[in-house]
Amino acid sequence: MRTSIAKRVLSLTAVFAAAGLVSASVVAQEKAQSLDQLLQMVRSSKVAESKEHRQREAQFRRQKANQQTLLTQAKNTRASEEARSAQLEEKYKEQELLVQQKRQQLDERMGSLKELFGHLTSTTGDLRATLSTSLVSAQYPGRTEFLDQLISKMDSATKLPTIEEIERLWYELQRETVESGRVVKFTGTVIKPDGEQVEQEVVRVGNFNLVSNGKYLELIDGSKMAELVRQPSSKFQSEAANLQSATSGFTAFGVDPTGPTGGSYLKAMINSPSMVERWHQGDIVGYIITAVGAFAMLLAIWRLIVLSGMSARVSAQLRSSTPNTNNPLGRVLAVAEENRGVDGETLELKMEEAVLKERPAIESGLNLLKIIAMVAPLLGLLGTVTGMIVTFQAITIFGAGDPKAMAGGISSALVTTVLGLCVAIPTVLMHTIVNGRAKRILHILEEQSTGIVAENAERK
Repeated sequence: MRTSIAKRVLSLTAVFAAAGLVSASVVAQEKAQSLDQLLQMVRSSKVAESKEHRQREAQFRRQKANQQTLLTQAKNTRASEEARSAQLEEKYKEQELLVQQKRQQLDERMGSLKELFGHLTSTTGDLRATLSTSLVSAQYPGRTEFLDQLISKMDSATKLPTIEEIERLWYELQRETVESGRVVKFTGTVIKPDGEQVEQEVVRVGNFNLVSNGKYLELIDGSKMAELVRQPSSKFQSEAANLQSATSGFTAFGVDPTGPTGGSYLKAMINSPSMVERWHQGDIVGYIITAVGAFAMLLAIWRLIVLSGMSARVSAQLRSSTPNTNNPLGRVLAVAEENRGVDGETLELKMEEAVLKERPAIESGLNLLKIIAMVAPLLGLLGTVTGMIVTFQAITIFGAGDPKAMAGGISSALVTTVLGLCVAIPTVLMHTIVNGRAKRILHILEEQSTGIVAENAERK
């Protein structure tokens, strides 16, 4: 019976341990050998747990006291900060009134000088914008830094420019005016198209142009000089070289009148595409129009040469009484000689047949020139339409925010129309000239054949 009771106690101990009611140390110990030993083990475990619980309760009491202390400190801090905030607000109001009084006092003391400083501010801003694009800044860099400092000082509304700063502003205005009318040489750093920086002599023509070693320069970042990637024609480059080597007298030089405003005319001139570049803008349709136009010119020149030689031989035949078969008129007269004894109607038919045989050789190529003259403008229109389609597709994808891109696409599309007209107009002129030569020869043949038929009818 004692054994069964011991087993039940051990099972209850395991259940209590699983529920957390008995310390794990009891379960972890060896199994009791008797009920007395088990009872002793449970008693010692309760004593250890009671000690642990007392320690935890003491720790909780200390933490609660600390939290109460922290809460009291937080309340005290908030009260002190609120009192400090109220003091600062009162002080801010007092200082704001003091600032208003000082500003009113400043306005009263400045009087008419306030308007003067307003004009000074606007003048400084205008001069700053002018110097940032002035070519004189390439020779005298760093002028805008002083103006930036002066502008920031006057914008602060608490500082006024000194007499020295006002005098320097006046000096910079005068120097810009004087230097804008001078042609001077100075040494500066020039950025080459490949990025290399070279120290070389530079000639500044007022505020219009910068040249060096026969090359035109541009101003970048307000003070740096860079050689233009594309230069104007060789004529202007040679004039720039002559100006740099000149020591006195007058020298012809191409001046950009828009230089003070950034040199827009020079940039537009050198950035405008050349004839070859415009021709390439026509793309495939442009190449086809060019090929057709070249073929038309060659055909017209060849037919003009052939008809000129033929006309010369026909004119020689008119002065000769003996038929010569090296020209159409001679061959027509030979037919008349062969049919001298026939009746008038037969001779007329023979002569008409001879003239008809000569007509294809005389009019050869005329219809082709006429067709080319008609087709060339149509090809140009085709290129323009396809180019406009591509341009509007780009607008659909990228939008119409860049007018330059739209203008460039439309300009490229219109190149084919120009090419078509450039081919059609001279082709029409050449067709007219060649057709006139051919008609002159045919008129002589018809005139001579009709005369022969009339003479034969008179003899009958």
